Amino acid sequence: MRYAIVLAACLAAPLQVAAQERVVVAGSALSEITAALGQTHRLVGRDQTSTYPAEIEALPDLGYLRALSAEGLLSLNPDLILADADAGPPETMDLVASTEIPVVRITADFTAEGVIERIAEVGQALSVDPAPLQAEVQASFDALAEARAAHPPLRAMFILTAQGGQITAAGSDTAAEGILHLAGAQNALQGFSGYRQITDEAITNAAPDVLVMMERTGDHSLEDADLQSHAALSLTPAVRDGRVIRMEGSYLLGFGPRTPDAALQLLHAMWE
Repeated sequence: MRYAIVLAACLAAPLQVAAQERVVVAGSALSEITAALGQTHRLVGRDQTSTYPAEIEALPDLGYLRALSAEGLLSLNPDLILADADAGPPETMDLVASTEIPVVRITADFTAEGVIERIAEVGQALSVDPAPLQAEVQASFDALAEARAAHPPLRAMFILTAQGGQITAAGSDTAAEGILHLAGAQNALQGFSGYRQITDEAITNAAPDVLVMMERTGDHSLEDADLQSHAALSLTPAVRDGRVIRMEGSYLLGFGPRTPDAALQLLHAMWE
């Protein structure tokens, strides 16, 4: 397994996960998996990204996933902290790990197989059989694969932000590229990993058939009028043909139980 259980006292008795009934979760996919496993009642706190299903929003909000505080995490008296690998900052997670509270860190692999493995890891951490949920999600991925095979791949660009008119887009090794692949699209941007500001020349050369982005407001948003007035984006086949797709962020990029549904919705939107 790719997760690590970090205990302050390595010589302590073996962890009895079944007794852990006060769980803090940090990471939208982890909260969704916990809920899908029927364990929402064990949650006592969440980070800001954990908003689905709706009842989770009623839990105490501990702040943004990458800006958590040790005081906030420990104030809820948890007996387990279930955290995405991106949870942080590192000094907070190190401090919490130095206590007697077990911390389970679960990494992400932005593939169908990665989602199935993530479910298994959360199930093991919570001492819950993940097999029924895995089977349900795998069936959805199988249906997605059939739908994907019916269409040739398109070239898509995922835009993360457009603050100040500067376009930040997704390269390889990102959740954005992962969801594009699941939806049957090729990432039009190659040659870099992560999210990066790109030049107008790079946008023009990429010539995406489709633009995909999260539903956003304020300085980070890109409305249709902004696309039409942008020097480079306005020249792309995507903007010219009106193939611009916006979806809710955690649904689109969460890589939890809803991911096959999100990818199928994206696939249908690209071919409308």
